[in-house]
Amino acid sequence: MAEYMAKGESPDILFWVGCAGSFDDRAKKITKALVKILHHVGIKYAVLGTEESCTGDPAKRAGNEFLFQMMAMQNIQVLNGYEIKKIVTACPHCFNTLKNEYPELGGNFEVIHHTQLVQQLINTGKLQIKGGGEFKGKKITFHDPCYLGRANDVYEAPRQVLKTLDAELVEMKRCRTKGLCCGAGGAQMFKEAEKGNKEVNVERTEDALETKANIIATGCPFCNTMMTDGVKNFEKEADVQVMDVAELIANAADL
Repeated sequence: MAEYMAKGESPDILFWVGCAGSFDDRAKKITKALVKILHHVGIKYAVLGTEESCTGDPAKRAGNEFLFQMMAMQNIQVLNGYEIKKIVTACPHCFNTLKNEYPELGGNFEVIHHTQLVQQLINTGKLQIKGGGEFKGKKITFHDPCYLGRANDVYEAPRQVLKTLDAELVEMKRCRTKGLCCGAGGAQMFKEAEKGNKEVNVERTEDALETKANIIATGCPFCNTMMTDGVKNFEKEADVQVMDVAELIANAADL
């Protein structure tokens, strides 16, 4: 972003990478898949790089409102300084926080989730899927991330994108408004499990395995981790893949 500013130019979109997309080895692959799509369609985009900090979502969910506001104000200062108007992010936690919680602190931006961006690109013909590629005829089930689905009512975008793959989209018994959390939201990702007889991600993975799907599609790096761990728990790694929507599309479009 600093380089764009130095040239006196502004990008069409700011890609908010997020902590997972920057530091988690598995989530970095999602970041790369989205970047391949952005390059392929020729969207002018920028990232903040080292100027990007955590949105403050985990701090807020864990109850530290003071820390959240400090982090948010710092990010808003940077974003407003660059006169950012439109942001895309591959993490529903970043998406929800930037979209719904930054405005009251002075950060007013158009924020879209990467599945919404990919849907727009497919609908306008800028991104062509070559017949589903390696996913043709496969069964795919989509796990709704809490902060994308129930918190922001985004249910159709990821499904419309997956329908372009020439694969069979099968729904879990708990989906859309009745979707079950993967077990990582609300800062649960960063703490030990509480007493109980089953992990949430194991329960959710059971829902997914019941569909007999070959691929569990996700739209969130946290969900990706939890569902991957769930699949490992049942020793089904050879039969079931966990992939982000962006990865599926980047592969199918042969980018």
